[in-house]
Amino acid sequence: MHLAFFFLLSAATLCLGQSGSQSQTLDPGDYPPSQDRGSSLVPVVSSETALGASPNVQSPQQSSPPEPTGTSGEGNTAKPSEPNGLGQSTSTAKEGTPAGQEQPKRILGVMPNFRAVSAGALPPPPTAKQAFIIATQNSFDYSSFIFVGITSLLAEGTDAHAQLGKGVAGFGRYYWRGFVDKTDGNYLVIFALPTLFHQDERYYALGKGGIWKRGFYAGSRIVITPDYHGHNSFNISELLGRGMAQGISAAYYPSGSRTAGALTTKFAYAIGRDALTNTFREFWPDIATHVLHRHP
Repeated sequence: MHLAFFFLLSAATLCLGQSGSQSQTLDPGDYPPSQDRGSSLVPVVSSETALGASPNVQSPQQSSPPEPTGTSGEGNTAKPSEPNGLGQSTSTAKEGTPAGQEQPKRILGVMPNFRAVSAGALPPPPTAKQAFIIATQNSFDYSSFIFVGITSLLAEGTDAHAQLGKGVAGFGRYYWRGFVDKTDGNYLVIFALPTLFHQDERYYALGKGGIWKRGFYAGSRIVITPDYHGHNSFNISELLGRGMAQGISAAYYPSGSRTAGALTTKFAYAIGRDALTNTFREFWPDIATHVLHRHP
């Protein structure tokens, strides 16, 4: 009797030890990156098999409902997330993002923000299709029409191009030109040139550090951008793309805006605007959370 009890106790101890080691092996927090997960999993051995001839001894893990047949090897496997149209999966966007640092798709419903990646998120490099989608959203989302309307109204009010006139007619002339400026610039800077040079033109928010550090980082993204391997590279897509867009604009702006000096000024304005836009993107979650007391 004592000998049988000893063998039962030994079998139960062995089972508990194996179950504990298996639980530690299958902890999702210990998984390698998703592309290596298939080779890292070990076969799952049930407690019932480990107990063998001791059916009356029950492991603590058996108190939970058994998994459906055929899923014991897959149910504990964290599947790689599916990228959405923007090249950033929902799970990837949330993992590692500090609370209150999420980047919205539109800022205040007016400013397009489809290029922004939340602080701490590391989505895969965008494909050509995904870059095209981002450029299209940045150009044709309803918020883009509102934003171009605001900038055109400011340009008309300050008489930025006197030859375009004033009033409703002048606003219309500013508007369609501003819309074309924005659209061809988007497709050149976000889609065409990054695809050619293998660069990622999304803005990766820093989300931490002092004001000066974050501000300098945001502004410097016009000359530094990651390539498809995640290494910093000279942002030829931004600088060349904005230059090409200004060259195209010479075809539809008045003669007074076609001089080398005027085009250089417009180019500098476009680059400065992108630097300020990145800075605003960087600090918008903090402004929304701590000043406006709302979710970004």
